[in-house]
Amino acid sequence: MTQPSVIRETAKKTFQETAVDVTVVGGAGHVGIPLALSFANKGLRVMINDLNETALAQLRAGVVPFIEHGAQELLRDALDKGRLVFASRNSDLPSTGAVIVTIGTPVDEFLNPSLKVIKACVDALLPHLADGQLLILRSTVYPGTTDWLADYLKQHGRDIPVAFCPERVVQGYGIQELGNMPQIVSGCTPQAEEAAALLFGLLTSEIVRVRPIEAEFAKIFTNTYRYIEFATTNQFYMIARSAGADYNAILDAMKRNYPRAARIPGAGFAAGPCLFKDTMQLAAFARNQFALGHAAMLINEGLVLYVVDEMRRLCDLSQTTVGLLGMAFKPEMDDIRSSLSYKLKNTLMMHVKKVLTTDPFVQCDPELRPVEEVIERSDVLLLGTPHSIYKQLDLRGKPVFDVWGFFKDSGNVL
Repeated sequence: MTQPSVIRETAKKTFQETAVDVTVVGGAGHVGIPLALSFANKGLRVMINDLNETALAQLRAGVVPFIEHGAQELLRDALDKGRLVFASRNSDLPSTGAVIVTIGTPVDEFLNPSLKVIKACVDALLPHLADGQLLILRSTVYPGTTDWLADYLKQHGRDIPVAFCPERVVQGYGIQELGNMPQIVSGCTPQAEEAAALLFGLLTSEIVRVRPIEAEFAKIFTNTYRYIEFATTNQFYMIARSAGADYNAILDAMKRNYPRAARIPGAGFAAGPCLFKDTMQLAAFARNQFALGHAAMLINEGLVLYVVDEMRRLCDLSQTTVGLLGMAFKPEMDDIRSSLSYKLKNTLMMHVKKVLTTDPFVQCDPELRPVEEVIERSDVLLLGTPHSIYKQLDLRGKPVFDVWGFFKDSGNVL
């Protein structure tokens, strides 16, 4: 078996022969930046290709446009050493070196996967790709997409090896996890698989090789399983609360020094750009016969409506100002994509006098107010995102609705 050190040295020779060793398409996003900086940190010259001119300008200036731990230092180092190239046009793509596409398969308004985004991206890249140039899909794709793409390129008379190497990092910690976890690698040909393994072998010593359909399922199954886990605990929460029981006390009793229950997560709003979307993709692949996935969606999305109904039961919301604490989709992050806090806000607006919102990390929402102002002006508080900084808040005796169990010791929880 080839030793990891040999793989890394071979990859360096293979990919460092060109002016640009790796191009990351969509490289200024949450998937692309950690990957691009990790390759640059290994000595490769990386092109970050993205349509977002604002994000590219920030990167050129040495500023990471969102929270990604460890990225700022790597960005400065890569800029100082001349290892980054920035481009917003497809015509700027080099005809050599691997091209990694970080654009995945979205779902449409009917919760069906849409291949048109991937197809449009590839169609735009195709005139600028050379035969023999490795093309790697990185973000979640609908099962079968990788093989479909390889066939699509052949039908257009192109000899472009295609691979799928799924991204699996926790947002915000991609830099750290890329170097610490195995990388799943698949290719539509043995040559594509080997080239992808050589490249990702620069980042980690452990490569897991499977067929493309297996790599696609590995990614989508992982996200779906997590989504179902959250749905399970959220359903438990609603059952316990409806019975007048404290779910956090129950959860503590279940998990304390009992290893078989250690993995059960707490209740909370399961959101973000991946879990819901990928669960619906799997449901579509299963011809809508994936009852667990649909049930998870109804529970996790329905938790918002349950919370609003509970607040209406406890308060006369028509004369109430509600302060919503936290708008990001997860704690300690600045990303609001698919955040259920916004679903909460929109639903509450139909029933309350006013909704005030705040978040210490989010910078893209002009309606956000300072947290002190929100607490002062609100009659009732609602925890949308349990940022750790909120532990230090003086709630001024205001009642708070808290699904997460974050303020369980405050004495003011509804």
